[in-house]
Amino acid sequence: MASTNTHQRIDAVVIGASAGGVHALLTLLADLPRSFRLPLIAVLHLPASRESLLAEIFQHRLPIAVREAADKESIASSTLYFAGPGYHLSVEMDRTFSLSCEEAVHYSRPSIDVLMASAADCYGAALAGIVLTGANQDGAAGLARIKQQGGLTVVQDPADAEIPTMPEAAIAMLKPDFILKLAGIRDLLLKLNHP
Repeated sequence: MASTNTHQRIDAVVIGASAGGVHALLTLLADLPRSFRLPLIAVLHLPASRESLLAEIFQHRLPIAVREAADKESIASSTLYFAGPGYHLSVEMDRTFSLSCEEAVHYSRPSIDVLMASAADCYGAALAGIVLTGANQDGAAGLARIKQQGGLTVVQDPADAEIPTMPEAAIAMLKPDFILKLAGIRDLLLKLNHP
């Protein structure tokens, strides 16, 4: 399903996932080309009590830099950032990160909605948002904010998702620009990498 121009310039991609998200994200991002220029900022719901190993897991599988986002850090191209456990991750207007301990959203901190809404306000139409597999409604409102600001909205096909609840919630809230299987989302990311 496509209702928008894939030639719009994209400066950053935000991705949200919950249950089944590690496998989905590995499938989506493994073996990205070294020339991949876009920053990727991801929230995967994790228990706040545990240290996240996502950066280490993904660094061995991607040719681009991978790290946990740090407070006040400037967003760099060709980098995959993960939100750390226990903190909301926001994007500030100067394209730096901000961490906060505000209330959980949809029982989650970090929240996909918090990241996506703040990134939408910063990047406007130059942002792409992707909602993947998950077992709650986090991400739907954030993706709607991206669409409202003119950005590109992508939802994993619920039939392709390990847990379809999160994609279904996003589709129920807005009409995404794309509803795709992981292979289709990967193809789209590669197209967006070449403005």
